[in-house]
Amino acid sequence: MTKKSTYLLGIVLTICIGAILNWWFCCKYSTYDTKLTENSTVATPVPEEKTIIPLLIKDPQGDFDYSTDDNINFKNSSKEILEPISLKVDTGILKLTTYVNSHPEKNVDITGYYTSNEVYNGSFPDLGIARATAVKNHLISKGLTSKQINVFSALKARIAEEDSVLIGPIKFAIQTMDTTAVGSADNAIAAELKVLEATIKENPLILYFKTGQSAIRLNETQRQKIFDISKYLDKVDNAKCLVIGHTDNVGDPNTNTTLGQKRADYARKYLINNGILPQKIEATSKGDRTPIAPNTTAEGRAKNRRTVITIN
Repeated sequence: MTKKSTYLLGIVLTICIGAILNWWFCCKYSTYDTKLTENSTVATPVPEEKTIIPLLIKDPQGDFDYSTDDNINFKNSSKEILEPISLKVDTGILKLTTYVNSHPEKNVDITGYYTSNEVYNGSFPDLGIARATAVKNHLISKGLTSKQINVFSALKARIAEEDSVLIGPIKFAIQTMDTTAVGSADNAIAAELKVLEATIKENPLILYFKTGQSAIRLNETQRQKIFDISKYLDKVDNAKCLVIGHTDNVGDPNTNTTLGQKRADYARKYLINNGILPQKIEATSKGDRTPIAPNTTAEGRAKNRRTVITIN
């Protein structure tokens, strides 16, 4: 056999073997896959269970009972109540206000829920407290006194969400205080507020504002101080949050007084934006008149450029 014939025979054999292998792998397994597809069933995904919290307000020791499938809603990671509040919800809140105002021994507990994947950079310990505080202020606007409102928070694994709106991450409860027994709740609260007052005055919140700063990020300790101040303001008649601006001694004293007032006003606005009522805050300036460190060094001047937040 010539060399040319051998070469042609090799080509023919290669084509034949390729055709056989193509039939073996493609046709056979294509038939198998078709049968497998025909005999297989696709599992229906199970929808993720989420927590929907309707508005339920009931006094276990009284005759108040109101419920509706609506609730107060919030956007994901937001502390602001989503407006408008439904008529059914506001009707319940107005009835609750009337009921509690006619029963001074009653308190309203508001629990704000939040999830671990939400982002919060406000002034309270967590987003749940911030939401409960927003609802507390709404109740105050409807005529309820802050002395009869307590705020709490709770972490939830899941909250029902539609288009980035959390459905009802708020819970109400009515508590009855025993004001007749020895060592009553009134006495216990008064003692707690005395301790809280001393703690706030001895260790006020001090914020340092850099030039051009547009936001404040508080650490855990600072957030707790804000919450303690807010709690004290709620429970003590005529209590005020005092925001006092200070500066170093660089520049004209009158200019420094104005600068200190701007810093105090900035902090006041921040507190209002985070749920403390405007009428509860007084912002003043002491300019460069009360330094806490020598103004002869850069470090000392930085300490003197401060805003102090305390109570009267």
